[in-house]
Amino acid sequence: MKPNFLILFLLTTTIGWSQQTITLDACYNLVNENYPLAKQTGMLSTKQESEMAAINTERLPQFNLSAQATYQSDVIEIPLENSSIEPLNKDQYRTTLSVNQLIYGGGLISAKSNLTRAKYDADIKQVEVNLYQLKTQVNQLYFSILLTQEKYQLLLSKQAQLKIKLKEVISGIENGVLLPTSNKTIEVELLKIDQDIKATLKDKATLISSLSSLIGFELNDQTKFETPIVSTNISSTLNRPELELFQLKREEIDASELLLSKENLPKLSGFVDGGYGNPGLNILDNSFQGFYTVGLKLKWNVFDWKANKKQRKSLLINKDIIDNDSDVFELNTNIKLNEYEADINKLTAMLASDTEIIDLRREVLSATESQLQNGIITTSVYITELTNLYEDESRLVTHRIQLELVKSNYNIIQGN
Repeated sequence: MKPNFLILFLLTTTIGWSQQTITLDACYNLVNENYPLAKQTGMLSTKQESEMAAINTERLPQFNLSAQATYQSDVIEIPLENSSIEPLNKDQYRTTLSVNQLIYGGGLISAKSNLTRAKYDADIKQVEVNLYQLKTQVNQLYFSILLTQEKYQLLLSKQAQLKIKLKEVISGIENGVLLPTSNKTIEVELLKIDQDIKATLKDKATLISSLSSLIGFELNDQTKFETPIVSTNISSTLNRPELELFQLKREEIDASELLLSKENLPKLSGFVDGGYGNPGLNILDNSFQGFYTVGLKLKWNVFDWKANKKQRKSLLINKDIIDNDSDVFELNTNIKLNEYEADINKLTAMLASDTEIIDLRREVLSATESQLQNGIITTSVYITELTNLYEDESRLVTHRIQLELVKSNYNIIQGN
């Protein structure tokens, strides 16, 4: 966890667990730090260090030790009479230590290092992309929790209003203004509200548990979820990490192509071979002796049946595929942005009409309350109008939360 974020989060919880507060941005940071996939960043870094270290060893002298013992069915003999040269032994022994030092490799080692770095950068960006895509899940859970909070408060408000009205109705019954059973309808409605409150709290607990698991941080039903004020910049300009990933994949292919171009270049190395055996370099000396050889070696693959050229052609096709994937991604992303933009406009218009509807509902409910007090209407009519008001207020809250969710998703899709 980043130190500055940790301090900020701890400051919000020092007052007490019941006062714990969390924001949408904090959830983004937590999922980036605590989601199991984030561990791959360290793994990839360790992997790259190991690969780079292995590549760099190619610049160092290479040591090879070999030993052999053989028995031959025949050996070279000098067909001279009275020759003092002893024939070779049919059992022969040799131990050799070879040291090779690369002098010129045509830039092959540097090309391997560049390719390793390019793969590492692409892999790290892929992890970032995968973590970035989790933001939409965080959004869905976070705003769903906000919606349950708002609906819970509406239910409490409706419950409180009905309890007050129940006292008034009981008083009216006692004074003979209302029918004896008028209070039963309100009591039934209170029982229904109690059921809705319990269901809402259970839904909220489930959502909090899911969000807590996703971000890797413990939350509970006492946690306060701050409602974000989301601003959007309607534009087709994309800042998605996927676009950077496509570019890094192109660079990886360029590095692979450069490596292929170096593979067939001449390589010059120096070598020293030293050993001990019977016979040595002088095969006419039939005894154990030491020996050594020093020299230069040039290796040049002048003809490979166009295998290198075919591999480079395959890389160019891969680059075309990446370009195509990038075009498809941008097209689909812009389509999604257009859909979200339409949703933003639709929800904004709906919120304006929701406010007008609620104002009218409140006027109707006010008139209904007066009629109920005078015994003109039954409690059922009053509850119907009260329910209509709270359903419209719930619709307003839903549309408001949905608008912030859509705007937040728009920003994520855009890459902001």
